[in-house]
Parts: sequence; structure tokens; C-alpha cells
Amino acid sequence: MWKCFLKISCFILILSNSYCVIAQGVISGFYNKKNETTLVVGAGFEDSKNYFVGREKRDLSRNLYSISVFGIYGINDKLNIQASLPYLSSNQQNGLQDAQFFLKYKAVQKTRKTDKLELSFATGFSFNVSDYNLGGLNDLGQQAKIIETRALLHYQKKSGWFLNLQSGFSFKFEEVPNSLPVTFKVGKASAKSYFDFWYDFQHSFGGIDYLGTPRPQNFKRFGASYHKIGGTYHFPISKKSGIYIAPSYVILGRNVFQGFAYHVGWAYQL
Repeated sequence: MWKCFLKISCFILILSNSYCVIAQGVISGFYNKKNETTLVVGAGFEDSKNYFVGREKRDLSRNLYSISVFGIYGINDKLNIQASLPYLSSNQQNGLQDAQFFLKYKAVQKTRKTDKLELSFATGFSFNVSDYNLGGLNDLGQQAKIIETRALLHYQKKSGWFLNLQSGFSFKFEEVPNSLPVTFKVGKASAKSYFDFWYDFQHSFGGIDYLGTPRPQNFKRFGASYHKIGGTYHFPISKKSGIYIAPSYVILGRNVFQGFAYHVGWAYQL
């Protein structure tokens, strides 16, 4: 039964990058087996009706479109490497955003007849690929160079139900404030389908707020925090490919847009 979870899980590694927001955690509790490669191509649309100026909600809107490419390779059954790159378009701003690379390792695995518990650690880095503009709410990002660390606790029943919790620290170079991410996820994986519900939180340490002082503002110094919820539904279309849909919503935040986001994509195992 555990084998079918490994097969279906390789299709649910979804990326959805936007301005200072990464959805549902940067790593998954599932692993590719040795020499297995999974590619994911996705597209998204964010329909934001409000913006949190600091923590005060204002009537400022934005539409953001995205196309993303994601890949993960199993160096062995316990060590995976992954990479992602999004292309974003917002108003008249468009281009490649930030490339991201991660290496994750399954350090502990306790398996019983009815359930299993795993502890994983990961480290990675990201950087801006293009010299996109800074200085407005339609910016594609902050051109941040980031070193990431994560720890993930994953619990799964043999029936397919699972839950996991991940957190770590995002060390950001230059003037971009560091941040603390936390993601909680619960769902069910089976041979026929996969679904999950998740809560994503980020706290930014310090930084300045939009429309604050001093002027002119340095947008790299913005502190971005948020509370975000969402879900994923995946269904296979063949033994090696599948399609997913993933809606989400920003509940509260600081210097982030509020609204719904919708993502769809196609995954293929080589």
C-alpha cells in the first residue's frame, strides 16, 4: 500500500510563486525514488482586490498571471533535489522572477503496520534571474538572495490520510528582512486521487511598510507577512502523468495583496 502513495505523491509537488508569497511550503513530505525525475508545468491567476499597507487594508487591486516550471530528482530514496522557476506578469511588468533550488533529506523514518512517521531536513537558496523593476506594487519581487532552511515532520496512515508540519528560517541578503515560515497540511493520498488543505504563515522580522517613511521608499526593505489558506486536488490521467488544481486565499497580512489565487498544472514522471 505504501508503494501507491509514492507513485501518486510525485505529482503533487506544486509551486506557486508571487510577490513575497510562496504557497503551501517549499518542500513536500513525499519523495521520489532513486533516479526518478518528475516535471511539473503550471499556470496561475491571482485576483487581488485589496492591499495591506502595513497591516491596514486598502482598496488597491492587482491581477497577477504566472507560468511555472518545477522539477525534482531522486538522488536516492532519502535524498531529493528540486528546482523551480516562475514567469510572472502584472500590469506592464513581466519576466522571469526568482529561481529556487532545494536539497531535502529524510533523516528519520519510523514505519509500522498502520502508519509511519518521518522527519526531513532541507536547505536551499533562491535568487532573481532577471533584473525586474523595483519601486511599485506591480513589482515581480524584491530581487532577494535567500538561503533557506527547513525541518518537516510528516505523519501518514496506511489508509492514505496524512498531516505534516514544516518550518525553518529564511536568511535574506542585503536589505530584505529575514522571515520565519510555517506550513501545516492535512490530506489524503490514494491510487485514484490526492487532495489536501493547508495553512501557510510567514512572519517578517522588521522592515518598512508601504507608504511609510523615509521617502523615497526602498522596496527591498519591505517586510512581508501573511496568513494564507488553500487546497490541492490532483487526479492521474495515466500511470506517469496527472493534472492538479490549487485555489488559495490570503486572509491577513502585512505589505501583501489580499485575494484569491487559482493554479492548474500538469505533472509527468520521466
